[in-house]
Amino acid sequence: MSNLRVGVVGVGHIGREHARIYSQLPGVEFVGVYDLDGQVAQKVAQRHGVKAFGTAQALAEVVDAATIATPTSTHHEIAGLYLGLGKHVLVEKPITDNTEQAKELVELAHTKKLVLQVGHIERFNPALKALEEKLTRPRFIEAHRLSNYPGRSTDIGVVLDLMIHDIEVVLHLVHSPIQSIDSVGTAVLSKGEDIANARIRFENGCVANITTSRISFEKVRKIRVFQDDAYLSLDYFDQSGEIYRKIESRITKESIKVEKDEPLKLELAAFADCARSSQAPRVGGAQAARALEIAMQITEQIARQNAKTA
Repeated sequence: MSNLRVGVVGVGHIGREHARIYSQLPGVEFVGVYDLDGQVAQKVAQRHGVKAFGTAQALAEVVDAATIATPTSTHHEIAGLYLGLGKHVLVEKPITDNTEQAKELVELAHTKKLVLQVGHIERFNPALKALEEKLTRPRFIEAHRLSNYPGRSTDIGVVLDLMIHDIEVVLHLVHSPIQSIDSVGTAVLSKGEDIANARIRFENGCVANITTSRISFEKVRKIRVFQDDAYLSLDYFDQSGEIYRKIESRITKESIKVEKDEPLKLELAAFADCARSSQAPRVGGAQAARALEIAMQITEQIARQNAKTA
């Protein structure tokens, strides 16, 4: 089987990492990059011995698949261009900043029989895989995602920027319709919210409490899952975990074995495999669109509440 020809559109903070991994990935021919900033594109291209293209379409014409790592507001246009030209696409999260546009991309990929994968990287974190192996029926989920102010992705609020990772994971773990959502948030350094909390109740009784901030002095990415027979605690950063069980009249603690690896490498390798075999990706457009729909509901709820108190 011939190598999959791949390019990267947008080589900022995230796109540069995609370029690095594609240049090392077996079975992939890394063709080139495109970025609005030609100097940045040229620098990344030179680092990996590939070509910096003058337009996104010029790159599309010589690849089989591409990562779209541009600002969220451009995802619909650029991903639509690539899908329309018959190219498999991995678009960074969120899939778009508009639910209707997300549905359009999903439908286009389906019509064209192309892979549309979305960069919900935690689904490729070995820590989550270890959790899923121990999972039975979640009753309560608590997720914390805290980071320093990024200076990027500030065109969207923290819900679409960061919380959407945990929203997608929770939807994946809890197979039940949502009953209600209660959320709060506030802007500090951005136009949109920089800190937010959402409490999601599911029809099967499970409750998920998600807290996200991008104005923290510490970096935290943790998830805790309580179920009838155990309590699981995982750290995405350290790729470590513990499981607590009640045995007779005492609580026992046991480390969860995690086979550590780089989540982005696993994500891109999976994308390449799906593109070569036309298999459905782990996080396709439909799952990402659902996570976006919930994230937009939370964002709009926060905006309405803040407007009342302004």
